[in-house]
Amino acid sequence: MNPAVALWEFLSVGAVALFSFLAIGSWSESHRREREAYYKSEAIRRLADAPPELVAPALEFLREQDRNDKERVRAQIRIGGLVTCGVGIGMMVFLWALIRDAPIYLCGLIPLLVGVALLAALRY
Repeated sequence: MNPAVALWEFLSVGAVALFSFLAIGSWSESHRREREAYYKSEAIRRLADAPPELVAPALEFLREQDRNDKERVRAQIRIGGLVTCGVGIGMMVFLWALIRDAPIYLCGLIPLLVGVALLAALRY
């Protein structure tokens, strides 16, 4: 068998496997989010029918969960911004060391500025 054909078959099977895995993972994540939203709305509906002395602590718990979710998202954006800035700086250093004659290292400004934008978005 021709090695190029074998490589092509290997790559095509790998691509099919990768995209199948990504599709199932995406479906699973959306299904999990849908269940969480359903359970949260069901809890709020039951709180509407509950006696007032039980409603206050439950609402405080839901508010605390919401605050924790927002903080987790902010932390994820912060990490993403720092990693993207690091990639930009690393790319600039690598390109500068690779090609010193031309200012090709300035391409590293693209991910660097994306990371800065992510970090700046946390201020607002």
